[in-house]
This record gives sequence, structure tokens and C-alpha cells, in this order.
Amino acid sequence: MPELLSKASSLWYIDTPDPLAVLRANHDPDPAAALALAKQLHSDLDVLPIMVGTLAGCAGPEVDEVYIGCYPGVTVVCSTQAARVRPTDIPELLVRPLASEHTYLVSFDAAHGWGAFAHWERGEFRRAFSSTRVNILEDEGLPLVWERPYWAGEHPVRWHAGELPDPQALPFDPPDFADAANNEWLGFHYRTPAADSALMPGDIAVCGFTLYPKGQAPNRGARIPRSDKREATPHRRGLFGWLRGHDRVS
Repeated sequence: MPELLSKASSLWYIDTPDPLAVLRANHDPDPAAALALAKQLHSDLDVLPIMVGTLAGCAGPEVDEVYIGCYPGVTVVCSTQAARVRPTDIPELLVRPLASEHTYLVSFDAAHGWGAFAHWERGEFRRAFSSTRVNILEDEGLPLVWERPYWAGEHPVRWHAGELPDPQALPFDPPDFADAANNEWLGFHYRTPAADSALMPGDIAVCGFTLYPKGQAPNRGARIPRSDKREATPHRRGLFGWLRGHDRVS
């Protein structure tokens, strides 16, 4: 069984009534669109393509990385800018860079028991929530119907042996709450064990980029170290004209 993700910081821009169908169709992401969006979102930085990976290894990037998957009507951006204590504090540019119908933010860090999600419709704010296991950090907009079982205590925290539950703990684990939002909006789970036929984070390819201060990016022929944890997908690499060889940028 694939390992459950412990960390994610993702933004989704949706212009299709069935994003799951698009992701299931196994489209290869559009590298040119991904590069253009990476440059649009980071116009003050140099952006260098580095690899093709999947959400299984790239959903929780480092601060100098961004991973983008552009599909027909579905775009995902994995960036530390989505990991906000208050989701509504994300930069305005990130709310609707593509004039999308819906923008969804889903972020969590299981090591800190933190999770967050948010929704904008045509750029208008609808719902945001963020909390640790004890403290609600943001709770704006009307709660959604799918949230009810979590507030009702039907998905309690799975405490480890020897852990003493905090008497002030919320009736759910925030990373799982954020993951439920992801499933509700996009049709797949980052964390919940899935059936054999379910879409998995490892099924969704994304284009990876490293961010550098202006003028400090290495030459395009320079060797870029590749991190094994990003689960590169070499069988897709031939589709990307800006990637050559195992770990080179051409």
C-alpha cells in the first residue's frame, strides 16, 4: 500500500465539472503551460525546470521549489505559498491567476497536526478553515455539508499508544479534514487508504521548477542535483523538451 502523504501545500484551479475524470484520463501535463504559469507566479525570480514528478513526492515542496501540473480544465500548483496559517492570506495573484471558475487550497502537515482548506468561486471567497488539533486558526465562510460528520465526531483523532488526548482537542484530525476537502472537490485522497481502482497522488504528474534570485540561476547546461524523494517519472520525461538525460536541464 502506498505511504500516506504527511505534508502537502496545493492550489487547484478548476474549469471543468468533473476534475476527477480529467485526472483519470491520464493526460500528460502541458510543460509549456506549467513553465509559463511558474514564471507568472514568480516574476521576481528566475525559474528553472528540473524534473517531472508526481504528487506522491512533490505535493509538499521546499521553499525554493514549485511543482505545477496543467491539464485540460485542471491546474495544480504545489508551493509553500499555499501553506498559510490563514488561507485567506495567500497573495491575491494566487487566488485566480488563470481566471478559473473555482480555486481550491488544500494544505496540511501531519507532523504538526495542522490542516487547512479554502474555496474561491470566480475569485470570490466562499470558505476557509485552518487549525491544529487544539486551536482553530481560521474559520471563515459557511461550513459545507460534507463537513458535518467531522464536526459531529465521526472521524476522531487516532491517538498513538501512550498519547494523552488534549481535553480541548477538536473532534477530528485537521490533516484528515483537509484531505476530506480534497476528496470532495477533486475526487481523490492524499492521505486516506484508497481502493485499488482509486486515483492516487502517484498517478498525477507535475512539472518541477527551482526558484532562484534574479540573475543567480545556473547556466541551463549546468548539472542540477535530483532529489530521489520527488519520485521522478522517467517514462514521461521525453515529453518535456526542456528536460534532457537523467538530471540535466538543457
